[in-house]
Amino acid sequence: MSKKLRRSMLFVPGSNAAMLSNSFIYDADAIMFDLEDSVSLREKDTARMLVYNALQHPLYRDIETIVRVNALDSEFGRSDVKAMVKAGANVIRLPKTDSLQDVVEMEAEIEQAEVDFGRELGSTKMLAAIESAMGVNNAVTIAHASKRLIGIALGAEDYVRDLRTQRSPEGTELLFARCSILQAARAAGIMAFDTVYSDANNEEGFLKEASHIQGLGFDGKSLINPRQIELLHNVFAPSEGEVEHALAVIEVAEEAERQGSGVVSLNGKMVDAPIIERARWTLERAKSGIKR
Repeated sequence: MSKKLRRSMLFVPGSNAAMLSNSFIYDADAIMFDLEDSVSLREKDTARMLVYNALQHPLYRDIETIVRVNALDSEFGRSDVKAMVKAGANVIRLPKTDSLQDVVEMEAEIEQAEVDFGRELGSTKMLAAIESAMGVNNAVTIAHASKRLIGIALGAEDYVRDLRTQRSPEGTELLFARCSILQAARAAGIMAFDTVYSDANNEEGFLKEASHIQGLGFDGKSLINPRQIELLHNVFAPSEGEVEHALAVIEVAEEAERQGSGVVSLNGKMVDAPIIERARWTLERAKSGIKR
């Protein structure tokens, strides 16, 4: 089964009119408009209006659009959800998801907005950001909380503050959270996304972290700088060797199917359903480029 590529999600501050007007030019898999942390209190209403208008741009129809809204218990959250559902955002990102209840309440709000604005029920998806110790502890129930969830994501800045520590270049303090979120996502059959790498000028550090999370099994990463998109995509691209192996796996599987044989092997090794599925996914990723 092929999944949608969501390697890169580029954060765009909702109050930055210049970025909103042309972020579709970047080759990110998704654009993530932010109405929360990057927007000051006095700019919240303006940012909501700017993002609403940006979402009407025809060129944003060609790329997945995600909007990080303010929490429902803030004075802005409900207005954010109504406006973004009405505008046709593909995905609503929940900030600071601590429990199943947070997902349930947001889903109810989205559903009501879909009814109010005549949008297809269930068409607005959700992405839950886990940013606290409580959220990490509840990752499994959060990941299973709604059929609308495309995935769960780690938000590291609030999380490390909650742990009373700080981020390190090695990321040791995030390992438990990353593994917990990844396990929970996979158990629920949804995607897992890593946090932003905040030092935009440290290319070497970014590549090291991107390779680390790709090796763990994450589907993608939130980004704050357009320069990071191509770097990340190259990290996530399969190598030529991996593509050749995947093609060989598919070839022997199809040959076995033609001959009605239940046993498939390649170079003396058994090829079973998970290996065939992984080969298909490798070829799907290869459509977006091969690692050089």
